[in-house]
Amino acid sequence: MALTTLPAVGVQHYAWLLLAFPAFGATVLLLGGKRTNAWGHLLGVAMSLAAFCYGVVCLTAMLGYPAAQRSRDDQVYTWIPAIGRFRVPLGLLLDPLSICFVLLITGVGSLILIYAIGYMSHDPERRRFFGYLNLFIAAMLLLVLGDNYVALYVGWEGVGLASYLLIGFWQVKPAAAVAAKKAFIANRVGDAGLSLAIMLMFATFGSVSFSGVFSKVGAAGGGTITAIGLLLLLGACGKSAQLPLQSWLLDAMEGPTPVSALIHAATMVTAGVYLIVRSAPIFNLSPDARLTVAIVGAATLLFGAIIGCAKDDIKKALAGSTMSQIGYMMLAAGLGPIGYALAIAHLLAHGFFKAGLFLGAGSVKHGMNDEVDMRRFGGLRTVMQITFVTFGFGYLAIIGVPPFSGFFTKDPIIEAAYHKGGTSGALLGTAALVGAAITAFYMTRVMLMTFGGKRRWEDDAHPHESPPVMTAPMVVLAVGSLCGGAFLMLSNRLIDFLRPVVGTPPRAEGWAGIFSPLSLATLALVILAAAGAWAMYGRREVPVTAPRGSFATVAARKDLYGDAFNESVLMRPGQWLTRLSVFFDNRGVDGLVNTIAATMGGSSGRLRKVQTGFVRSYALSMLVGAVLLVGALLLVRL
Repeated sequence: MALTTLPAVGVQHYAWLLLAFPAFGATVLLLGGKRTNAWGHLLGVAMSLAAFCYGVVCLTAMLGYPAAQRSRDDQVYTWIPAIGRFRVPLGLLLDPLSICFVLLITGVGSLILIYAIGYMSHDPERRRFFGYLNLFIAAMLLLVLGDNYVALYVGWEGVGLASYLLIGFWQVKPAAAVAAKKAFIANRVGDAGLSLAIMLMFATFGSVSFSGVFSKVGAAGGGTITAIGLLLLLGACGKSAQLPLQSWLLDAMEGPTPVSALIHAATMVTAGVYLIVRSAPIFNLSPDARLTVAIVGAATLLFGAIIGCAKDDIKKALAGSTMSQIGYMMLAAGLGPIGYALAIAHLLAHGFFKAGLFLGAGSVKHGMNDEVDMRRFGGLRTVMQITFVTFGFGYLAIIGVPPFSGFFTKDPIIEAAYHKGGTSGALLGTAALVGAAITAFYMTRVMLMTFGGKRRWEDDAHPHESPPVMTAPMVVLAVGSLCGGAFLMLSNRLIDFLRPVVGTPPRAEGWAGIFSPLSLATLALVILAAAGAWAMYGRREVPVTAPRGSFATVAARKDLYGDAFNESVLMRPGQWLTRLSVFFDNRGVDGLVNTIAATMGGSSGRLRKVQTGFVRSYALSMLVGAVLLVGALLLVRL
């Protein structure tokens, strides 16, 4: 179901300002040179905050209309004029779904930029860093505000470019350069799927706009709809780090911590979930595509959670957590109308507690001389008390302890999966339930290894609390981790807000699964898993050097061989195809051309020897020719 789209009026007519603010900041900071070094970071923060404030104004205006009239389409200009049937106007769609993302991107993004003022204070390239951050936010805003799939794709690619620049920002580190290239290449695989989906849409519907595609989707064949849905899922797997395109996310931790927070909480990895939910009319008509989305999400949430259990690098443990939490969102989106709003609710709540967790990890790294190995932490609760408390709020939110936000957003996804019914519902629900238990285990492990136990840091380390410019955003995010989920889910506030866009879920009234028997059972399982982690890491001394462990532990430390799988399934066949193409080009096309050239050259070389330059040779040739000619004539007469 889609809103009735009306022309933009009032403040919504100037929705382009949402893009203009961060785009202006990026332009000034990246082209202004060293003259902007002294105040560039302040401009970057100001432009993000300006976009957030204007987003709040747009939301206020939107709430002034009836629910069915809250979608406003602001046509900016004709980007691609008519070429045959192909015409792409650039319009910005402000509706309940896009405004949720606008506020998340600019709100949480602004807090991360404020934090980055302190985190990057000693970096000589801080101005360029803030320019890239503004570029990242502008590209993500275009992605969620575009009213057609081509505009979405431009923002999609802009986010990919900005992530490449930010992950590899510290170019002097070879690992950072490799991680940036890996993220860029892995996302190209998913981007190919999205581009093919857009081409198939135009070939089938004659349009790439949301309104044009969704109005005609019911007339298309089931096979075509499923193909479009699966290609969209491939694109989502690349951006949101879902199986099998998940391996880049762990290596992306080589970038500065504010980049990790922005990618994981407010921008890049949420793009795939947005794509699936925005394309709800397509997935509603293809049960097979929806089931595939749910299966990918369920598999990824377990995959990421298992990896998180074995990581000693605090940022990589949180990266595995992000992979897992996005899996919950994809699982919810794959459930169809019953899960679209739940996916967005968990995405918004996740934006608060995951940003808080990453900024907390950055605070620890900042106070520990850039150390990220949790085996060299321990006892930090006594010297970094603000970081400990704010990180603890994020921890309680992600494992789903009431009244923290995860309890109100993740548990309903588990209940919705079981509510699907049948074998698939039972398997999906069980996967989500097991994932919740594993989440409680590895996040308790992170808390205990970092803040609990005895001090394990080296003598030259002098841990200390971060400055207020870093801790203040962490406090705000901690408040969001506490209250965000209840605000979104109680009284069906978010479900009612999104209903005109994603449809009415079954059992919408009173829906959220709060304090249901299944929710209480999940909470009990979470407590047991946390207790198990305390028994292993709280009661026992944590060794500074990680023991080898079992095969399962080794496999988890190697990311469950995700890189090996991608190398075998994607890279090696690609190399063989490239070599085959080169062989055909060298031996086939070039071989034919070279053979013709060699034949002509050899023949010319042989004929050239006839031209000796001696008159007697030419006279003899003429005599022989004349004799042969006379002889031929005589034979003809006879």
